[in-house]
Amino acid sequence: MPHITVKPFDSSILEQGEYGNTKVLFHARDLENSDELIGVEIKKRRFLLHIKKSKQSWLIKYDKVTRPLDVNLVKEAIDNISKGLNLDIINSNIAINRRRAKLASDYQKSIEDFLDIEFPYRSVSIEIGFGSGRHLLHQATSNPNELFIGIEIHTPSAEQVLRQIELNKINNIWIINYDARLLLEMIQSNTISKIFVHFPVPWDKKPHRRVISTAFFKESMRVLKKGGRLELRTDSHNYFWYSLEIFLGKDVSSSSLEIRKNSSLDVISKYEARWRGQKRDIYDLFVTSLDESEKVDLNFDFSFNNIKYRDTLLDKIDKKPLIFEDFFIHFERLYQIDSNSVLIKVSFGNFDRPEHKYISIDSGGCCYFSHQPVKTVRNYKAHLKIGEYLHV
Repeated sequence: MPHITVKPFDSSILEQGEYGNTKVLFHARDLENSDELIGVEIKKRRFLLHIKKSKQSWLIKYDKVTRPLDVNLVKEAIDNISKGLNLDIINSNIAINRRRAKLASDYQKSIEDFLDIEFPYRSVSIEIGFGSGRHLLHQATSNPNELFIGIEIHTPSAEQVLRQIELNKINNIWIINYDARLLLEMIQSNTISKIFVHFPVPWDKKPHRRVISTAFFKESMRVLKKGGRLELRTDSHNYFWYSLEIFLGKDVSSSSLEIRKNSSLDVISKYEARWRGQKRDIYDLFVTSLDESEKVDLNFDFSFNNIKYRDTLLDKIDKKPLIFEDFFIHFERLYQIDSNSVLIKVSFGNFDRPEHKYISIDSGGCCYFSHQPVKTVRNYKAHLKIGEYLHV
């Protein structure tokens, strides 16, 4: 990912204001080490840059919690600030390739777009972890009157498919660079026609990181329309049997499954082609939703009321994880912006798929930077508890 290495400089010269087309919102210092954060805004996107220091050089890079999908925004912000401060650059990888197709921003969605979403198509399908995008692009071009949402946590893959959308002028795909397990919890019940999960990482040594889980299956059945289908395709014998046990688990009241082995699709990825060349077996599991689910209330308010900076605030924060019945809170790092404002890095919510956010607190109030959390029940419970800890 983009970064530059520079010779150490006096960071106190970094002030709020315009640096080219980048606006510096604030400059924060880690209270436990020498690291610093820069809050920036460029082309209406807000995110953080991270300054990591050593004796001989400093590294300026993106912050992974707030990074935008468009990597060029990060490059531009770093470039603008380095030029504005006249930094002595040792090495850099922020050159922008102007010959590459621009990202199809109309089809690039953020998590905030799903806070109160209305789909412009009657049929909506989701592909989770689309990789190179061959299957996603094929589905969209073959079914132009349906919407396909591609969810991919790997940023370069998401960027690659956005360029293919632009080059091929495809208008029925949305791309979101986020954790699918969290996003599903934001979608209203009975709205999705199909969910594709093709060749997920098996995570045999870290099964808690698998996409398929009891909670994921429950959410999938909730968001699927009655008669909608979850489709799992895997080359992992272990993952197949693990998923089958989930789909037929003791907490599943009824289930309709179809199983196939070594069936062919109209389009396959380069990895599947390689596996077939190696004579590896390919397994398909199709689960049909049998019921219409109840609507869920997703109207959570993640604002903080009556919380402002005070001198005793940081003394009150316990950095040990706070564990509750079905959620947790962990205040991870504290950053001082100035004498009346701080930035707090916090993780919270679901034990298996936690939310990671920054909270900005000053004399005027308190809010999340730069986006609100995903609207889930456990996130909201954690948010309320965070408010209690930060309140006067």
